[in-house]
Parts: sequence; structure tokens; C-alpha cells
Amino acid sequence: MSELSRKQQRFTSMVALLITFINQRGYQVTFGDAYRDPRCPYGHPDSTHRSRLAIDLNLFKDGIYLSSGEEHEEFHDYWDDIGGAKRIEGDLNHYSLMHNGVR
Repeated sequence: MSELSRKQQRFTSMVALLITFINQRGYQVTFGDAYRDPRCPYGHPDSTHRSRLAIDLNLFKDGIYLSSGEEHEEFHDYWDDIGGAKRIEGDLNHYSLMHNGVR
């Protein structure tokens, strides 16, 4: 099994833990970008979305979309604790694993 495949499997399990953590705090989530096809015209060409190692999560509370990003702070702290890549300023709904120097 390749290193990338091992990381993808670990990432998937970590996302499940993160979503459970979010739900336990009374929030709901939907997926934003997860896998991004290399033919996609936007995003960084080396994006971890293209390696299946990133996901953007849309956060809701009582059915209302929380767009400021500030609400993700607690969840990024948890993501850091379970081994995720550090947050990217200005892209707070993005959760990823580092791969080839990209997060």
C-alpha cells in the first residue's frame, strides 16, 4: 500500500471523528469541496483536495449557515489534536493532512 493511500485512509477516519465531535457540540455539517478533479479550473494545482487529503466543511447551528469562520476555531483545535494539518488563515472551513509540503 502506498504512503498516499495510507494517508487517505487515515484522513477519512479523522474526518469521521471530527464530524462526530462537531455534532456532539450541537452543530451540523455538510460537505463543501472534498475531492477536486485535476481538471477543475479553480484552486491551487497542488491542492490536497486533489490528493483526497482535504475537505471543506460547511457549519450550521439550528439550521443556520455560519459563514464567518470563527465558529471553526474550536474544531481546528480538535483537528490539530488528532494530527491534522494546521489551519490556513482565511480558509477556516478547510481541514487537511500535509502531503508533499502542502496542506
